[in-house]
Amino acid sequence: MSIHAGDRTFGVLTKLDLMDKGTNAVDVLEGRAYRLQQPWVGIVNRSQADINKNVDMMAARRKEREYFATSPDYGHLAGKMGSEYLAKLLSRHLESVIRARIPSITSLINKSIDELEAEMDHLGRPIALDAGLNYTPSWNFAVLLTRYSRSIWMEEMVTVIDFKNLHNYFSRPGGDRIYGVFDNQLPAALKKLPFDRHLSVQNVRKIVSEADGYQPHLIAPEQGYRRLIEGSLNYFRGPAEASVDAVHLVLKELVRKSIGECLELRRFPTLQSTIAGAANESLERFREESKKTVVRLVDMESSYLTVDFFRKLPQEVEKAGNPGGNPRENSPAVQNIDRYAEAHFRRIGSNVSSYVYMISETLRNSIPKAVVYCQVKEAKQNLLNYFYTQIGRREGKQLSELLDEDPALMDRRLQCAKRLELYKKARDEVDSVAWVR
Repeated sequence: MSIHAGDRTFGVLTKLDLMDKGTNAVDVLEGRAYRLQQPWVGIVNRSQADINKNVDMMAARRKEREYFATSPDYGHLAGKMGSEYLAKLLSRHLESVIRARIPSITSLINKSIDELEAEMDHLGRPIALDAGLNYTPSWNFAVLLTRYSRSIWMEEMVTVIDFKNLHNYFSRPGGDRIYGVFDNQLPAALKKLPFDRHLSVQNVRKIVSEADGYQPHLIAPEQGYRRLIEGSLNYFRGPAEASVDAVHLVLKELVRKSIGECLELRRFPTLQSTIAGAANESLERFREESKKTVVRLVDMESSYLTVDFFRKLPQEVEKAGNPGGNPRENSPAVQNIDRYAEAHFRRIGSNVSSYVYMISETLRNSIPKAVVYCQVKEAKQNLLNYFYTQIGRREGKQLSELLDEDPALMDRRLQCAKRLELYKKARDEVDSVAWVR
């Protein structure tokens, strides 16, 4: 007899131990009486007496194995009988069926993932993709700032610090523009300072005379020198502050460009403008601190003049008053005449000019260091720190106002992200099963 059954039909005969003596089910179990595509399996369950005696399953399985092993009718089939064998048989069959279906399942999952990825690209990526999170506004906001706005700015600023390989804008890299301020603009500004006018013979005579007052100097006009040098050094304030302003404009343009190129921030115009405003406020603070620093550099040069410079002045005056080196000719009368001669004031102007040039070279190197430290480095490390502190004090509703997207669109994106995460996990699970042997 043939039973019309598919490849998923297994034959199971129970209670073989209760059959009448002299009868057996060997023909059925060996497939002669009823043929199936899958084998027949005989099992012996616990009797009611076993159940009443609370015989556990381990003891029942052991008793079942003993029955088939010692049965004169089923002893030759003992290896293919019993509940344990049936469980292994069904498990192997289920595994083979799953393996056969894996390619089509994987294909379907990958197709669904591709469709969801395309939809996510159309909607814009979600702020958070972890389905285990609560998606609170504060979390979404923090992830958005960390992943997009700050990372883009940090990447730009790293290249600015190195002065190379920055995205071009206005046909020149931002790092090169900052370098141009230090290498071209600052030196050019220093060369244009009106030292010739300030150290002219007429102006030197005026300042030295005013500094001496009613008691003319005897050897070197120390007070006159100080006033001339301090007046000259004050001119350095302008180029120093101009360098700060020039770098500020470059950094400000970098901020504008970075925020404008961040596609994710374009979805949140309120947040975009808020970040831009906070970044510009920070840049303003950095600029003010940088200006204070470079002005301090100039003031430090004015407050303490190099000692060796003044030590050499009496010797130079003595040599000038006595070219032949005869000490007797270096009389007070000669010095008194020399104090009012044009050559004397010209020599003073020349000495001050040499000193100012020395200071100019020093400031040319120290001003860029101060600007980079106070502005560029600070912009790289702390541009939005104050903004983050203020944001951390806001409530969820206030944060949601910054993330001013369409709520329906946000909910759709969130659901899409969750589905995408589930599909990806399913694909990983299927792949792990497919590789297990």
